Amino acid sequence: MSIEFSRVIPTLRMFDVLKAREFYLDYLGFTVDFEHRFEPALPLFMQISRSGARLYISEHHGDGSPGVHVNIETAGLAEYHAELAAKGYNYMRPGLVEQPWGATTMTVYDPFSNHIIFSEASKDGS
Repeated sequence: MSIEFSRVIPTLRMFDVLKAREFYLDYLGFTVDFEHRFEPALPLFMQISRSGARLYISEHHGDGSPGVHVNIETAGLAEYHAELAAKGYNYMRPGLVEQPWGATTMTVYDPFSNHIIFSEASKDGS
């Protein structure tokens, strides 16, 4: 049997549930797939997703370190950029960057210093 990998789901650290919801759900447009706490007063662990991209967001101190960089391959990046710009989010105004390796990227920074880089390959494949 050959080895096969199917999906990577990064775990990003958060320190404030309300700020995480504002950023990931209200601004980026992700939805919550599930939430888990071992007890009501304990840290939150949740999975969010949008159009095939999944992220784990966690308050647990051992789950990830701030400053992680996550790349999400994207189709329709210009449309997504326009969607985010129309929201008028006070803390973020990302731009589109044409990269020399043949991609357009848009980087957003969550309130916990994690970097989410949305990347779309050039149409000509270069």
